[in-house]
Amino acid sequence: MKSQETQLPATAKAYMTPAGAARMRAELNALMRVERPRIVEIVHWAAGNGDRSENGDYLYGKKRLREIDKRARFLSQRLENAEIVDPAGQTNRSQVFFGATVTYVNDNDVERTVTIVGADEADLLRGEVSLHSPIARALLRARVGDTVTVHGPSGLEPVEVVSIMYP
Repeated sequence: MKSQETQLPATAKAYMTPAGAARMRAELNALMRVERPRIVEIVHWAAGNGDRSENGDYLYGKKRLREIDKRARFLSQRLENAEIVDPAGQTNRSQVFFGATVTYVNDNDVERTVTIVGADEADLLRGEVSLHSPIARALLRARVGDTVTVHGPSGLEPVEVVSIMYP
């Protein structure tokens, strides 16, 4: 479960890759078919033990149910409003678009590889960055050999596109 839901601009479409949508559906399914029924059972058992005001199992269970329901509503709304875009269908593979895996190098010869995905599926540990992130915005429409300027925490940083790949 993500610790903080991503806020998209009101006018932005919620683009998502098929893999990202599948991960969200799997999380929603696990919440609603596995975890929620288990917690409901615990709350039911705890409620039968008498005084609920000092019953930790009951209080924690009710709190956890609210968290599960909130996350499930969020996931359902995102999936409902998502526009699934399969990057494998990209015909112009010489430019960076949504779903591209881009390798770039900065002035210090540090090479990085990122995949541009939807805001809800971005995960730096997997090398996935949001379409709305500064690096993605700088890389969009670039070609191999282009130098783009990224607005980063340390100011403006030029990076050169080394390779572009699509699934």
